[in-house]
Amino acid sequence: MREVSVLDSVGEPAAHGEPTAKERRFDEIEAELAELCGQRNAIDGRITELLAEVDGEGLLQGTGVKSLEHFATWQLGCNRGRARDLAAIARRLEELPVTTGLLRDGLLSADQVAVIANRAPAGTDQDYADLAQLATVSQLQRALRAERTRPDPEPAAPPPAPPERQVSAWWDDDDTWHAHLRLPKTDGAVADAALRYHLDALVNEWKHAHGASKDRHRRDDTAPPFPTLADAFLRLLEHGWDADATARPHGHRHTVVLHVDVETRAADLHLGPALTDAERRYLCCDAKVETWFERDGIPIGAARTTREIPRRLRRALEHRDRCCQVPGCNATVGLHAHHLIHWEDGGPTELWNLALVCPFHHRAHHAGIIRIRGPASRLRVTDRRGRQLTAGGLARSPSGPPIDAEDYRHPTGEPFIEHWFQLPSLS
Repeated sequence: MREVSVLDSVGEPAAHGEPTAKERRFDEIEAELAELCGQRNAIDGRITELLAEVDGEGLLQGTGVKSLEHFATWQLGCNRGRARDLAAIARRLEELPVTTGLLRDGLLSADQVAVIANRAPAGTDQDYADLAQLATVSQLQRALRAERTRPDPEPAAPPPAPPERQVSAWWDDDDTWHAHLRLPKTDGAVADAALRYHLDALVNEWKHAHGASKDRHRRDDTAPPFPTLADAFLRLLEHGWDADATARPHGHRHTVVLHVDVETRAADLHLGPALTDAERRYLCCDAKVETWFERDGIPIGAARTTREIPRRLRRALEHRDRCCQVPGCNATVGLHAHHLIHWEDGGPTELWNLALVCPFHHRAHHAGIIRIRGPASRLRVTDRRGRQLTAGGLARSPSGPPIDAEDYRHPTGEPFIEHWFQLPSLS
Protein backbone atom coordinates (compact mmCIF):
# COMPACT_ATOMS: atom_id res chain seq x y z
CA MET A 1 0.00 0.00 0.00
CA ARG A 2 1.35 3.41 -1.00
CA GLU A 3 1.97 5.76 1.92
CA VAL A 4 -0.16 8.91 1.79
CA SER A 5 1.80 12.08 2.58
CA VAL A 6 0.34 15.06 4.38
CA LEU A 7 0.79 18.09 2.11
CA ASP A 8 1.11 21.63 3.40
CA SER A 9 -0.31 24.75 1.73
CA VAL A 10 2.48 24.88 -0.87
CA GLY A 11 2.10 21.22 -1.82
CA GLU A 12 5.27 19.88 -0.18
CA PRO A 13 5.25 16.86 2.11
CA ALA A 14 5.40 17.82 5.76
CA ALA A 15 7.96 16.13 7.97
CA HIS A 16 6.53 14.00 10.73
CA GLY A 17 6.02 16.06 13.90
CA GLU A 18 6.70 19.44 12.27
CA PRO A 19 3.86 21.96 11.82
CA THR A 20 2.63 22.64 8.32
CA ALA A 21 2.60 26.10 6.79
CA LYS A 22 -1.10 26.42 7.57
CA GLU A 23 -0.52 25.38 11.16
CA ARG A 24 2.34 27.88 11.53
CA ARG A 25 0.17 30.63 10.10
CA PHE A 26 -2.64 29.69 12.48
CA ASP A 27 -0.20 29.92 15.41
CA GLU A 28 0.86 33.39 14.22
CA ILE A 29 -2.76 34.52 13.99
CA GLU A 30 -3.48 33.20 17.48
CA ALA A 31 -0.47 35.04 18.89
CA GLU A 32 -1.43 38.31 17.23
CA LEU A 33 -5.05 37.96 18.35
CA ALA A 34 -3.91 37.34 21.91
CA GLU A 35 -1.78 40.49 21.82
CA LEU A 36 -4.52 42.62 20.26
CA CYS A 37 -7.17 41.30 22.65
CA GLY A 38 -4.92 42.04 25.59
CA GLN A 39 -4.50 45.63 24.39
CA ARG A 40 -8.22 45.95 23.75
CA ASN A 41 -9.02 44.67 27.24
CA ALA A 42 -6.53 47.07 28.81
CA ILE A 43 -8.10 49.93 26.85
CA ASP A 44 -11.56 48.89 28.06
CA GLY A 45 -10.17 48.85 31.59
CA ARG A 46 -8.94 52.41 31.22
CA ILE A 47 -12.28 53.44 29.72
CA THR A 48 -14.12 52.09 32.75
CA GLU A 49 -11.77 54.04 35.03
CA LEU A 50 -12.61 57.25 33.18
CA LEU A 51 -16.32 56.44 33.28
CA ALA A 52 -16.07 55.84 37.02
CA GLU A 53 -14.39 59.23 37.48
CA VAL A 54 -17.03 60.97 35.39
CA ASP A 55 -19.80 59.29 37.39
CA GLY A 56 -18.26 59.72 40.82
CA GLU A 57 -17.24 63.36 40.46
CA GLY A 58 -20.59 64.48 39.03
CA LEU A 59 -18.94 65.75 35.86
CA LEU A 60 -22.01 65.04 33.72
CA GLN A 61 -24.03 67.85 35.25
CA GLY A 62 -24.78 70.58 32.76
CA THR A 63 -23.94 68.47 29.71
CA GLY A 64 -27.47 67.34 28.82
CA VAL A 65 -26.52 63.70 29.41
CA LYS A 66 -29.16 61.52 31.07
CA SER A 67 -26.95 58.87 32.63
CA LEU A 68 -23.57 57.19 32.53
CA GLU A 69 -24.97 54.70 30.00
CA HIS A 70 -26.15 57.54 27.78
CA PHE A 71 -22.70 59.16 28.01
CA ALA A 72 -20.96 55.91 27.03
CA THR A 73 -23.34 55.30 24.12
CA TRP A 74 -22.76 58.79 22.78
CA GLN A 75 -19.04 59.22 23.34
CA LEU A 76 -17.85 55.68 22.61
CA GLY A 77 -20.06 55.01 19.61
CA CYS A 78 -21.32 51.74 21.09
CA ASN A 79 -24.78 50.24 21.45
CA ARG A 80 -26.84 50.43 24.61
CA GLY A 81 -26.00 46.90 25.74
CA ARG A 82 -22.27 47.55 25.55
CA ALA A 83 -22.72 50.92 27.31
CA ARG A 84 -24.68 49.28 30.15
CA ASP A 85 -21.91 46.71 30.63
CA LEU A 86 -19.15 49.32 30.76
CA ALA A 87 -21.17 51.45 33.18
CA ALA A 88 -21.78 48.42 35.43
CA ILE A 89 -18.05 47.73 35.56
CA ALA A 90 -17.29 51.39 36.28
CA ARG A 91 -19.71 51.46 39.22
CA ARG A 92 -18.08 48.40 40.85
CA LEU A 93 -14.40 49.20 40.32
CA GLU A 94 -13.72 49.54 44.04
CA GLU A 95 -15.88 46.55 44.97
CA LEU A 96 -14.21 44.21 42.43
CA PRO A 97 -10.51 45.16 42.53
CA VAL A 98 -9.17 41.73 41.46
CA THR A 99 -11.52 41.24 38.53
CA THR A 100 -11.19 44.78 37.22
CA GLY A 101 -7.43 44.61 37.76
CA LEU A 102 -7.29 41.62 35.41
CA LEU A 103 -9.26 43.66 32.88
CA ARG A 104 -6.74 46.51 33.06
CA ASP A 105 -3.90 44.00 32.68
CA GLY A 106 -5.55 42.59 29.57
CA LEU A 107 -6.19 39.12 30.99
CA LEU A 108 -10.00 39.37 31.05
CA SER A 109 -12.37 40.83 28.49
CA ALA A 110 -14.95 43.50 29.29
CA ASP A 111 -17.72 41.04 28.41
CA GLN A 112 -16.46 38.57 31.01
CA VAL A 113 -16.05 41.23 33.68
CA ALA A 114 -19.47 42.70 32.87
CA VAL A 115 -21.17 39.40 33.72
CA ILE A 116 -19.50 39.49 37.14
CA ALA A 117 -20.20 43.19 37.66
CA ASN A 118 -23.87 42.75 36.80
CA ARG A 119 -24.57 39.63 38.86
CA ALA A 120 -21.87 38.63 41.33
CA PRO A 121 -22.70 39.12 45.02
CA ALA A 122 -20.35 41.01 47.30
CA GLY A 123 -17.38 39.09 48.62
CA THR A 124 -16.92 36.82 45.59
CA ASP A 125 -14.44 38.95 43.64
CA GLN A 126 -11.45 36.59 43.90
CA ASP A 127 -13.54 33.48 43.26
CA TYR A 128 -15.10 34.74 40.06
CA ALA A 129 -11.83 36.30 38.92
CA ASP A 130 -10.25 32.84 39.06
CA LEU A 131 -13.15 31.24 37.24
CA ALA A 132 -13.36 33.95 34.57
CA GLN A 133 -9.84 33.18 33.33
CA LEU A 134 -11.01 29.69 32.35
CA ALA A 135 -14.69 30.14 31.50
CA THR A 136 -16.53 31.66 28.56
CA VAL A 137 -19.12 34.39 29.01
CA SER A 138 -21.99 31.93 28.78
CA GLN A 139 -20.33 29.63 31.34
CA LEU A 140 -19.92 32.55 33.73
CA GLN A 141 -23.59 33.38 33.31
CA ARG A 142 -24.55 29.79 34.08
CA ALA A 143 -22.32 29.73 37.16
CA LEU A 144 -23.89 32.90 38.50
CA ARG A 145 -27.39 31.63 37.82
CA ALA A 146 -26.53 28.43 39.70
CA GLU A 147 -25.31 30.43 42.70
CA ARG A 148 -28.47 32.53 42.74
CA THR A 149 -30.66 29.42 42.86
CA ARG A 150 -28.58 27.59 45.50
CA PRO A 151 -30.20 27.60 48.97
CA ASP A 152 -28.77 30.16 51.36
CA PRO A 153 -27.04 28.39 54.30
CA GLU A 154 -27.48 31.48 56.47
CA PRO A 155 -30.72 32.29 58.31
CA ALA A 156 -33.50 33.42 56.04
CA ALA A 157 -33.15 37.07 55.10
CA PRO A 158 -35.95 39.42 54.03
CA PRO A 159 -37.06 38.60 50.48
CA PRO A 160 -35.30 40.68 47.83
CA ALA A 161 -37.17 43.38 45.97
CA PRO A 162 -38.81 42.16 42.75
CA PRO A 163 -36.80 42.76 39.58
CA GLU A 164 -37.38 46.01 37.77
CA ARG A 165 -39.87 45.91 34.92
CA GLN A 166 -38.09 46.25 31.59
CA VAL A 167 -39.33 46.36 28.01
CA SER A 168 -37.09 46.83 24.97
CA ALA A 169 -38.05 46.84 21.31
CA TRP A 170 -35.99 47.27 18.16
CA TRP A 171 -35.90 46.69 14.41
CA ASP A 172 -33.38 44.14 13.16
CA ASP A 173 -31.34 44.24 9.97
CA ASP A 174 -33.77 41.86 8.27
CA ASP A 175 -36.67 44.31 8.82
CA THR A 176 -38.22 42.27 11.61
CA TRP A 177 -39.42 43.83 14.84
CA HIS A 178 -38.10 42.31 18.06
CA ALA A 179 -39.27 42.85 21.61
CA HIS A 180 -37.99 41.69 24.98
CA LEU A 181 -40.21 41.86 28.04
CA ARG A 182 -39.01 41.30 31.62
CA LEU A 183 -41.54 41.41 34.45
CA PRO A 184 -41.53 40.32 38.08
CA LYS A 185 -43.60 37.27 38.97
CA THR A 186 -46.84 39.05 39.85
CA ASP A 187 -46.86 41.31 36.79
CA GLY A 188 -45.77 38.38 34.62
CA ALA A 189 -48.75 36.36 35.82
CA VAL A 190 -51.10 39.16 34.70
CA ALA A 191 -49.41 39.47 31.31
CA ASP A 192 -49.41 35.71 30.78
CA ALA A 193 -53.09 35.47 31.71
CA ALA A 194 -53.95 38.27 29.24
CA LEU A 195 -52.04 36.53 26.44
CA ARG A 196 -53.69 33.20 27.19
CA TYR A 197 -57.11 34.87 27.24
CA HIS A 198 -56.63 36.34 23.77
CA LEU A 199 -55.12 33.11 22.48
CA ASP A 200 -58.15 31.16 23.70
CA ALA A 201 -60.42 33.68 21.98
CA LEU A 202 -58.54 33.33 18.69
CA VAL A 203 -58.57 29.53 18.92
CA ASN A 204 -62.34 29.52 19.52
CA GLU A 205 -62.85 31.86 16.57
CA TRP A 206 -60.70 29.64 14.38
CA LYS A 207 -62.59 26.52 15.38
CA HIS A 208 -65.95 28.21 14.88
CA ALA A 209 -64.97 29.33 11.37
CA HIS A 210 -63.18 26.19 10.23
CA GLY A 211 -64.79 23.37 12.18
CA ALA A 212 -64.12 22.20 15.71
CA SER A 213 -63.10 18.78 14.49
CA LYS A 214 -60.21 20.00 12.37
CA ASP A 215 -56.79 18.89 13.53
CA ARG A 216 -54.39 21.82 13.93
CA HIS A 217 -51.52 19.62 12.65
CA ARG A 218 -53.37 18.47 9.51
CA ARG A 219 -52.61 20.52 6.44
CA ASP A 220 -55.64 22.39 5.10
CA ASP A 221 -55.02 24.79 2.24
CA THR A 222 -58.35 26.55 2.76
CA ALA A 223 -57.86 27.43 6.43
CA PRO A 224 -55.56 30.11 7.82
CA PRO A 225 -52.71 29.08 10.16
CA PHE A 226 -53.67 27.99 13.64
CA PRO A 227 -53.45 30.94 16.11
CA THR A 228 -50.21 31.39 18.06
CA LEU A 229 -49.06 33.49 20.99
CA ALA A 230 -47.80 36.06 18.47
CA ASP A 231 -51.34 36.42 17.12
CA ALA A 232 -52.63 36.75 20.68
CA PHE A 233 -50.07 39.49 21.38
CA LEU A 234 -51.18 41.48 18.34
CA ARG A 235 -54.82 41.07 19.32
CA LEU A 236 -54.01 42.36 22.80
CA LEU A 237 -52.32 45.42 21.31
CA GLU A 238 -55.21 46.11 18.96
CA HIS A 239 -57.75 45.98 21.77
CA GLY A 240 -55.63 48.33 23.88
CA TRP A 241 -55.17 50.71 20.97
CA ASP A 242 -58.90 50.80 20.24
CA ALA A 243 -59.76 51.47 23.88
CA ASP A 244 -57.21 54.29 24.11
CA ALA A 245 -58.38 55.88 20.87
CA THR A 246 -61.95 55.85 22.14
CA ALA A 247 -60.98 57.45 25.44
CA ARG A 248 -58.65 60.09 23.90
CA PRO A 249 -59.50 60.47 20.20
CA HIS A 250 -57.52 63.67 19.69
CA GLY A 251 -55.03 63.95 22.54
CA HIS A 252 -51.31 63.21 22.57
CA ARG A 253 -50.55 64.50 26.05
CA HIS A 254 -52.76 66.47 28.41
CA THR A 255 -54.80 69.66 28.58
CA VAL A 256 -53.01 72.37 30.56
CA VAL A 257 -55.18 74.99 32.27
CA LEU A 258 -53.18 78.15 33.03
CA HIS A 259 -54.04 81.32 34.90
CA VAL A 260 -51.84 84.15 33.63
CA ASP A 261 -51.54 87.65 35.04
CA VAL A 262 -51.69 90.05 32.10
CA GLU A 263 -49.28 92.52 33.71
CA THR A 264 -46.55 90.32 35.17
CA ARG A 265 -47.10 87.23 32.95
CA ALA A 266 -46.86 85.12 36.11
CA ALA A 267 -48.69 81.83 35.65
CA ASP A 268 -50.01 79.08 37.86
CA LEU A 269 -51.80 75.82 37.22
CA HIS A 270 -55.53 75.56 37.73
CA LEU A 271 -56.00 74.58 41.37
CA GLY A 272 -52.26 74.06 41.49
CA PRO A 273 -48.92 75.70 42.22
CA ALA A 274 -47.26 78.66 40.56
CA LEU A 275 -45.03 78.04 37.55
CA THR A 276 -41.68 79.45 36.60
CA ASP A 277 -41.21 80.83 33.10
CA ALA A 278 -39.32 77.67 32.11
CA GLU A 279 -42.07 75.40 33.45
CA ARG A 280 -44.77 77.40 31.70
CA ARG A 281 -42.96 77.15 28.37
CA TYR A 282 -42.27 73.44 28.86
CA LEU A 283 -45.91 72.59 29.51
CA CYS A 284 -47.13 74.69 26.61
CA CYS A 285 -44.83 73.17 23.99
CA ASP A 286 -46.98 70.15 23.07
CA ALA A 287 -50.36 70.24 24.75
CA LYS A 288 -53.82 71.70 24.77
CA VAL A 289 -53.53 74.99 26.61
CA GLU A 290 -56.58 76.65 28.10
CA THR A 291 -55.46 80.10 29.23
CA TRP A 292 -57.37 82.35 31.62
CA PHE A 293 -56.18 85.95 31.77
CA GLU A 294 -56.38 87.71 35.11
CA ARG A 295 -55.76 91.16 36.54
CA ASP A 296 -55.35 91.57 40.28
CA GLY A 297 -56.46 87.96 40.73
CA ILE A 298 -59.77 88.48 38.92
CA PRO A 299 -60.44 86.62 35.62
CA ILE A 300 -61.01 89.04 32.78
CA GLY A 301 -61.27 86.61 29.88
CA ALA A 302 -60.28 83.26 28.43
CA ALA A 303 -58.33 82.53 25.28
CA ARG A 304 -59.26 79.70 22.96
CA THR A 305 -57.60 76.35 23.41
CA THR A 306 -54.30 76.50 21.55
CA ARG A 307 -51.02 74.81 20.76
CA GLU A 308 -52.15 71.21 20.39
CA ILE A 309 -50.04 69.51 17.71
CA PRO A 310 -52.52 68.26 15.07
CA ARG A 311 -52.51 64.53 14.51
CA ARG A 312 -51.41 64.77 10.86
CA LEU A 313 -48.59 67.20 11.72
CA ARG A 314 -47.49 64.91 14.55
CA ARG A 315 -47.28 61.98 12.12
CA ALA A 316 -45.19 64.01 9.68
CA LEU A 317 -42.91 65.11 12.52
CA GLU A 318 -42.42 61.52 13.72
CA HIS A 319 -41.67 60.35 10.19
CA ARG A 320 -39.04 63.07 9.75
CA ASP A 321 -37.26 62.95 13.13
CA ARG A 322 -37.84 59.31 14.21
CA CYS A 323 -36.13 59.85 17.60
CA CYS A 324 -34.99 62.53 20.06
CA GLN A 325 -33.03 65.13 18.11
CA VAL A 326 -30.45 65.80 20.83
CA PRO A 327 -27.18 64.24 19.60
CA GLY A 328 -26.34 60.99 21.32
CA CYS A 329 -29.92 60.36 22.49
CA ASN A 330 -31.85 57.77 20.50
CA ALA A 331 -35.02 57.73 22.62
CA THR A 332 -38.10 56.84 20.57
CA VAL A 333 -40.84 56.53 23.19
CA GLY A 334 -42.87 59.31 24.83
CA LEU A 335 -41.33 62.10 22.74
CA HIS A 336 -42.50 65.70 22.93
CA ALA A 337 -42.95 68.09 20.00
CA HIS A 338 -40.82 71.07 20.99
CA HIS A 339 -41.40 74.54 19.54
CA LEU A 340 -37.97 75.84 18.50
CA ILE A 341 -39.31 79.39 18.54
CA HIS A 342 -41.79 79.33 21.38
CA TRP A 343 -45.38 80.15 20.53
CA GLU A 344 -45.35 82.92 23.17
CA ASP A 345 -42.64 84.56 21.06
CA GLY A 346 -44.59 84.21 17.85
CA GLY A 347 -43.36 80.76 16.81
CA PRO A 348 -45.95 78.92 14.69
CA THR A 349 -46.99 75.31 15.12
CA GLU A 350 -45.50 74.26 11.79
CA LEU A 351 -43.12 71.50 10.80
CA TRP A 352 -40.07 73.75 10.31
CA ASN A 353 -40.48 75.08 13.87
CA LEU A 354 -40.90 71.71 15.59
CA ALA A 355 -38.46 69.03 16.74
CA LEU A 356 -39.00 65.78 18.60
CA VAL A 357 -37.20 65.60 21.94
CA CYS A 358 -37.44 63.19 24.84
CA PRO A 359 -38.93 64.44 28.14
CA PHE A 360 -35.50 64.57 29.81
CA HIS A 361 -33.95 66.84 27.18
CA HIS A 362 -37.15 68.87 26.84
CA ARG A 363 -36.98 69.73 30.53
CA ALA A 364 -33.21 70.27 30.28
CA HIS A 365 -33.74 72.82 27.50
CA HIS A 366 -36.34 74.82 29.39
CA ALA A 367 -34.22 74.62 32.56
CA GLY A 368 -31.27 76.15 30.69
CA ILE A 369 -29.02 73.08 30.88
CA ILE A 370 -28.92 72.76 27.09
CA ARG A 371 -30.14 75.02 24.28
CA ILE A 372 -31.98 73.76 21.21
CA ARG A 373 -32.11 76.22 18.33
CA GLY A 374 -33.67 75.96 14.90
CA PRO A 375 -34.98 75.91 12.31
CA ALA A 376 -35.41 72.15 12.21
CA SER A 377 -33.40 71.83 8.99
CA ARG A 378 -30.36 73.37 10.73
CA LEU A 379 -30.82 72.20 14.29
CA ARG A 380 -28.09 73.21 16.74
CA VAL A 381 -27.83 71.86 20.29
CA THR A 382 -25.35 73.34 22.77
CA ASP A 383 -24.59 72.66 26.41
CA ARG A 384 -24.50 75.16 29.23
CA ARG A 385 -21.00 76.30 28.20
CA GLY A 386 -22.06 76.86 24.60
CA ARG A 387 -20.26 73.82 23.17
CA GLN A 388 -22.13 72.24 20.28
CA LEU A 389 -23.21 68.64 20.81
CA THR A 390 -22.55 66.35 17.86
CA ALA A 391 -23.70 62.81 17.18
CA GLY A 392 -20.24 61.45 16.38
CA GLY A 393 -18.19 59.57 18.95
CA LEU A 394 -14.71 60.41 20.21
CA ALA A 395 -12.85 57.69 18.32
CA ARG A 396 -9.75 58.80 16.39
CA SER A 397 -6.56 57.28 15.07
CA PRO A 398 -4.09 56.41 17.86
CA SER A 399 -1.33 58.99 18.32
CA GLY A 400 0.89 56.92 20.61
CA PRO A 401 2.14 53.37 21.08
CA PRO A 402 -0.28 50.63 22.14
CA ILE A 403 -0.99 50.11 25.81
CA ASP A 404 1.42 47.66 27.39
CA ALA A 405 -0.70 44.66 28.36
CA GLU A 406 -0.46 40.94 28.86
CA ASP A 407 -1.51 38.64 26.03
CA TYR A 408 -5.09 37.49 26.47
CA ARG A 409 -5.58 33.76 27.06
CA HIS A 410 -8.93 32.65 25.71
CA PRO A 411 -11.17 30.38 27.79
CA THR A 412 -10.47 26.67 27.53
CA GLY A 413 -13.91 25.92 26.09
CA GLU A 414 -14.27 22.74 28.12
CA PRO A 415 -17.77 21.40 28.87
CA PHE A 416 -19.13 23.12 31.95
CA ILE A 417 -21.42 21.48 34.49
CA GLU A 418 -22.72 23.62 37.32
CA HIS A 419 -22.26 21.15 40.17
CA TRP A 420 -18.55 20.87 39.39
CA PHE A 421 -18.08 24.45 40.49
CA GLN A 422 -18.88 25.88 43.89
CA LEU A 423 -17.56 29.15 45.27
CA PRO A 424 -15.54 28.54 48.44
CA SER A 425 -16.79 31.79 49.93
CA LEU A 426 -20.41 30.69 49.53
CA SER A 427 -20.07 26.99 50.33
